[in-house]
Amino acid sequence: MSVDRRSGSSSRRLLARVRDVMAGEGVPQHRLDQTTNVIAADMVSEVCSIYVRRAGDVLELFSTQGLNPDSVHKTRLRFGEGLIGTIAATAKPLALANVQSHLNFAARPETGEDVFNSLLGVPVLRSGRVVGVMAVQNRASRHFTDEEMETLQTVAMVLAELFAGGELIGREEAMPTDGIALKPLRIEGSAFNAGLGIGSAVLHEPRFDIANVVAEDTNIERKRLYRAFKTMYGQLDTLFDQSPLADGDGGEHEDVLEAFRMVAKDAGWLRRTEEAVQSGLTAEAAVVKVKNEMRARLNTAADPYLRERVHDLEDLSNRLLRLLIGEECDAKDDLPEHMVLVARNMGPAEFLEYDHSKLRALILEEGSASSHVSIVAKALDIPVLGQVREVLSKVEAGDAIIVDGDNAQIFVRPSDDIQNQFHETRKHKAVIKAQYALLKDLPSETKDGVKISLNINAGLLFDFDQIEPVGADGVGLYRTEVPFMVRAEFPDVDEQQALYEKVLDRAQGKPVVFRTIDVGGDKVLPYWDELNEENPAMGWRAIRISLDRPVILRQQLRALIRAAKGREIYVMFPMVAEVEEFLQAKALLLHEWERERERGTLLPKAVHAGVMLEVPALALQLDKLLQYVDFVSIGSNDLMQFLYATDRGNPKVADRYDILSPVALGFLKSIRDQCDQAGVPVSLCGEAAGKPLEAMALISIGFRSLSMAPPAVGPVKEMIRSMEDRTVAQFVHSLLERPKMSIRQRLKAFAKDHNIKI
Repeated sequence: MSVDRRSGSSSRRLLARVRDVMAGEGVPQHRLDQTTNVIAADMVSEVCSIYVRRAGDVLELFSTQGLNPDSVHKTRLRFGEGLIGTIAATAKPLALANVQSHLNFAARPETGEDVFNSLLGVPVLRSGRVVGVMAVQNRASRHFTDEEMETLQTVAMVLAELFAGGELIGREEAMPTDGIALKPLRIEGSAFNAGLGIGSAVLHEPRFDIANVVAEDTNIERKRLYRAFKTMYGQLDTLFDQSPLADGDGGEHEDVLEAFRMVAKDAGWLRRTEEAVQSGLTAEAAVVKVKNEMRARLNTAADPYLRERVHDLEDLSNRLLRLLIGEECDAKDDLPEHMVLVARNMGPAEFLEYDHSKLRALILEEGSASSHVSIVAKALDIPVLGQVREVLSKVEAGDAIIVDGDNAQIFVRPSDDIQNQFHETRKHKAVIKAQYALLKDLPSETKDGVKISLNINAGLLFDFDQIEPVGADGVGLYRTEVPFMVRAEFPDVDEQQALYEKVLDRAQGKPVVFRTIDVGGDKVLPYWDELNEENPAMGWRAIRISLDRPVILRQQLRALIRAAKGREIYVMFPMVAEVEEFLQAKALLLHEWERERERGTLLPKAVHAGVMLEVPALALQLDKLLQYVDFVSIGSNDLMQFLYATDRGNPKVADRYDILSPVALGFLKSIRDQCDQAGVPVSLCGEAAGKPLEAMALISIGFRSLSMAPPAVGPVKEMIRSMEDRTVAQFVHSLLERPKMSIRQRLKAFAKDHNIKI
């Protein structure tokens, strides 16, 4: 069957007819039935059906023209079931000339749909969530055009407003029953920034009532859209210039805000919104349509940066909607003195609109530790808990909330007992923090005189502010990729040099180990193409990318050499699996050194080239490697993951194997022994280094340099000063020959018996 491509005028005519039906008299069911008749006739289809999402991710046939009318309100499909369920589960349109060729085809005999061969279906989206599915069908094999799909998606925008009104399905039906009663509730999440906070819930859940969806005059709507974009740009400039982070220190949060500005001015976003207006929508309806489509598409992206970018786009879309509808975009007023902000997710501009002096914590249904809002909140030292599923449906505005970022949990409507316990915990932490502060000037030394070097891991400039307060000896790991990840484009040599100069300045003469860029895997740069690897942690990442694209590594090394200006620098290459890889990287370092010498650059006092040992294969080549390296740093997180073939991001197996096992400790000890025999300094960084019990075991097998997150320095130093190395070492070595999966409990009991503070 051949069907002419739809023109913009015919699309607008259909929209107008649907709008008139929706605005007409009659009960919602009657208007919905009229809508299916109008769409079927206009789309030249023998069937038009509308399915509505009900509780439990079930799609119910609510109206149809062409299928068996007796199946209405009786036919139900689960998400993912059949073609309609597939559209709902993927939140993507589907056009098929032959439905039986699709793997998910499943006809419901009670509907009589088995005689229809072609289908065009689109999701009905509301706030990025699938609230229903609309589909047209034909008996003949029909190839639906892109214009027809676009038309049906636009009509779905109008239907979404009817669904949202609560006339078809009560709003309360889809609400989870757990947590909506006035009972105390504990919910777990992921800690993006540690800390404790208590306050009244403030829900960041923008809702916009769009009175007019269909445009009367597209030229007027286009002008309204342009005015709103122009006003928004000015507001963003003012907001960022007046933010508490606008101190000019060059922190990575400033890069985040600049990247956000670039997203706002993305020409493709404006073009798509303009096209939606041209199809017959009002300016505000067009913004909502593009926002919903981009959210549905980007949420399924494999690239984590792209998934996070959708929140910036939602932030900007909400800002545009306020302007178009007439609401103010000024800072929020009438906020409680102590508030906990609760949101599905948000961009940095929306976050900065809240008075940060009143913010005690931020809770997100989604998000990640590397999202823009998390970085900005961390810069303001505000606890952040993310991945708190369905929290917006379980919390009411004004509810008391305790956020325990240290243990990744929140307490909603906590009882008096829990609140009292929270305040006691906070007081106790303050006392302990004060005790750790008293340790900062004391040596990190065991009771029998063994000195341990404690260093911090860093990735952002404000991490360096912690060196002095915690009494760290230096920075054992500076993750250079973090500044790359929050920029909208790859920084050039001058930009990198300026950053590394600030890093060295803030270290105030203490050593900093610069790990060269470690991207790929789960750390994808926004300006690189998506890799789509099955095993990204073991794929094209780190040194493998740097050697395949040597210009990237050469520019970074050049910037490091220029930034040193007479100071020592330590350069560490990550994810090395072969000695030859290290030699190639070191050759590039020497080449850049010679290049800068010839240019007359003030050279570093010394350059130390080291390796991050993360791949077990490299440990088997240590005798050869140690002839060429100046130092070795063990990356315990990846090394243990690869040693046990265990995905540390998979909760089913992440804790299955223990670094405190004879196998793991014996392996680490063999590495340390070989480094000592070769006279090559060796350190260990990673989560294990920052946990007192694990650190005790590592020291007992010979490690004398550990690098950890800044808050861990105090607890580890306290443990070190309470232990006697000789006694612990004798006990641990007696356990290494035993065939146990873990000696953790034995170590805990030993520490307790010997008054070691773990």
